[in-house]
Amino acid sequence: MPDTSASHESTNSSTSASSQQPWGDDPTAPTSPPSPPDGESSTYAGYAGPPPAASPPPLADPPPAPTGAFQNAPALGMAGAITPGAGPIGKVRPTGVTILLMIVTLGIYGYVWFYFVHDEMKRHTGRGLGGGIAVVLAVLVGVVMPFLTSNEVGEMYEARREPPPVSTMTGLWNFPGAFIIVGPIIWFVKTNGALNRYWESLGATP
Repeated sequence: MPDTSASHESTNSSTSASSQQPWGDDPTAPTSPPSPPDGESSTYAGYAGPPPAASPPPLADPPPAPTGAFQNAPALGMAGAITPGAGPIGKVRPTGVTILLMIVTLGIYGYVWFYFVHDEMKRHTGRGLGGGIAVVLAVLVGVVMPFLTSNEVGEMYEARREPPPVSTMTGLWNFPGAFIIVGPIIWFVKTNGALNRYWESLGATP
């Protein structure tokens, strides 16, 4: 009787080997594209390479530059920024006449001057001591008023982006400048003169 067990095992072995090959000899089976060799372009043998990177969106046009009355205006929104005054214009007070009135009134007119000067500057700029507080400080701690007055006058120039002719340091002419006697006079001539020139630049007349 022929040995059919060996033939059956051979057939099963052939079938199993064939099933382990995923594509076999089927010419229609899909194949993966070959990798490009070293040094060759990424388009070699149908390899298209990675997709191109997306281009960035176009930048927005910058805002137009300011024109007209806003061209020279100071920047807003910054801490401590000073804006030009837009309130009423103060009065021009001749320096020589004011000094004479202070001498005749034994210094009392000095308090009047402090009141009106600081009142006008506050109404013009919206900042500062104001007339009432200026008089109180002049009576109680008069030595500090020359420093504060010169500082406020200088800030009005800075608000227009102009170099200030006087500043807090100008008050040193009053003290300790008083020891050279003429120091307070030099302080007043500088400060009152700078204030008068500021009002005159806005159209004020003596």
